[in-house]
Amino acid sequence: MSSFFGQHLRLALFGQSHGEAIGITMDGFPAGMTIDMERILAEMARRAPGQSNLTTPRKEADAPEILSGVLNGRTTGQPICAIIRNTNTRSRDYGEGVDLLRPGHADYTGHVRYFGFEDWRGGGHFSGRLTAPIVFAGALCSQWLEQQGVSMISHIQQLGSVKDDSLMDTFSVDAAELKKMHLPVLRKGIDVEMEKEAMAALRAQDSIGGVIECRVDGLPAGLGAPFFDSVESVLSHLLFSVPAVKGVEFGEGFGFAELRGSQANDPFRMADGKIVTTTNHSGGVQGGITNGMPVIFRCAVRATPSIGQTQQTVSLKSGENADLNIHGRHDPCILPRAVPVIEAMAAIGVMELWKERQACVR
Repeated sequence: MSSFFGQHLRLALFGQSHGEAIGITMDGFPAGMTIDMERILAEMARRAPGQSNLTTPRKEADAPEILSGVLNGRTTGQPICAIIRNTNTRSRDYGEGVDLLRPGHADYTGHVRYFGFEDWRGGGHFSGRLTAPIVFAGALCSQWLEQQGVSMISHIQQLGSVKDDSLMDTFSVDAAELKKMHLPVLRKGIDVEMEKEAMAALRAQDSIGGVIECRVDGLPAGLGAPFFDSVESVLSHLLFSVPAVKGVEFGEGFGFAELRGSQANDPFRMADGKIVTTTNHSGGVQGGITNGMPVIFRCAVRATPSIGQTQQTVSLKSGENADLNIHGRHDPCILPRAVPVIEAMAAIGVMELWKERQACVR
């Protein structure tokens, strides 16, 4: 089933954008971890809508209610189930059913896949609203991974045509400061240029996409397994589950196409009694297994498909061509809210890889 993930850390995602609630169940999470709810709520707030002109004005508290798996603030080892109630739905914005197919959305494919019985309100189970419980799960995983010495840093590397520096070349980064930024970037002032680009798209009744880059530090060598459970396979599986993600690359990624072997290889050296590489073109992964260097990946995030311009489409009811004007509340740029989602997916994937390695050792 498409709403389930994992063999060692098992997740089940449920709910629809305009239903009573959305939520997630996590099975296999270790017992005994004290949960820092303030930090979880801070992560939820990063993803929440209605924070600026660049995001949808839909207001949701995004407060998770933990139904099971936690007692006196500590995980019990039993399945953790949490729900997030939908409190600000406006299904009337979407009419009385699927008729005019929204370009770029899953209206048509979902209608065909589920024989016309899909929940069409606000995108239903296809909606980015479902990433809220993902962020909750990822925040839990991040707290556990931090206890193992693992940390994550993410930023918007590109918004439209405006580009930031890369984590491949920038090593001293204040992750806490990045989390406070609405447009988290490495180079001072580049966020102002990005906001100008996004606002220009908004004024044109359009939207804009970009690239999110993430680095995972502190991973030991030996996580992942060829072929189908490689580090890239597991993380890409999760990252491509984010509705707006249309491309994923690791290390140099597509840049490898113009490098010779002598340039692409990462030479090995000894440093402080450990094996390291002098470069990190491979993004911390070789043969699908971590090599102890930082794991670096990028996600291409498409522009939000809901825009203010009139678009061409088809009417399901009449079977004829038609024009569409989309109503409702939508993000002109999804990147600021997507950053914590990408981090959450990475944390879930890394924890799955970590637990798989633990199972092998036993």
